[in-house]
Amino acid sequence: MTLQPPTALIAEDEPLLRESLERLLNTTWPELIVVARARNGREAINRFEALQPTVCFLDVHMPGVSGIEAARRIGQRAHLVFVTAYDQYAVQAFAQGVWIIW
Repeated sequence: MTLQPPTALIAEDEPLLRESLERLLNTTWPELIVVARARNGREAINRFEALQPTVCFLDVHMPGVSGIEAARRIGQRAHLVFVTAYDQYAVQAFAQGVWIIW
């Protein structure tokens, strides 16, 4: 049996931060394949439904649908990692049972 490599979705509304996170992931986790990128929570949900990545990196604070709401919609169908520069969102993120990267 051959294991499939892990796949990821990166949802971040700031293009430079989205690209920086992808570069960091490529360096530190070369087996991970980024299959989708999203600019907001709604795109993240739609791309998750279409591609079913195994890990979702979600910015907590995005316009429209937040990363927290996207995490609620994705639920336990993927590993969830919140990416945020705002520590006040940590409590909400921990309530969803996810990891946080500052």
